[in-house]
Amino acid sequence: MPDLCLLRDRAGGYWLEAAGMAPMRAIIGKAGLIAGAAKREGDMATPVGRWALRHLYYRQDLLGPVNADLPKSVITPHCGWCDDPDHKDYNRYVPLPFTASHEVMWRNDGAYDLVVMLGFNDAPPVAGRGSAIFLHCIAEGKTSTAGCVAIERAALLQLMAKLDADQYLSIDAGLLP
Repeated sequence: MPDLCLLRDRAGGYWLEAAGMAPMRAIIGKAGLIAGAAKREGDMATPVGRWALRHLYYRQDLLGPVNADLPKSVITPHCGWCDDPDHKDYNRYVPLPFTASHEVMWRNDGAYDLVVMLGFNDAPPVAGRGSAIFLHCIAEGKTSTAGCVAIERAALLQLMAKLDADQYLSIDAGLLP
């Protein structure tokens, strides 16, 4: 499948485009888009670039088995993601409990029912450059993310079934202000 592409409409709304599917409404970081090289931890911006879809994490208790060619893991209450730039596991999955700063992946707002790790700042992670940049579900009532791209859960489930194992999300620099 060709790259997934983030698009912006004339009204300033965002859409995720995937071959063979209708465009899917998307939300991005509260601070908008930022050049990938300028991305920093906590800046609330979504990095521009071409990012590999590395790994799917999902709530099997809510969704059952998920059909996807990506490597995948079930989210449990013991799943976390390190966002502490000073820790050796920065921008990596971590088992909970975990003493350094981290995100809890078992959430009740629906955002992480399906979470795709994007290949941003991961090979290897550079401290402070940004962590936990995901493609995930839009949490109920949310109009922005902390730097991720999010789409409706039903659309993300449908998309997972169509993706190739070697899939990318492209956010073109032409979208920068």
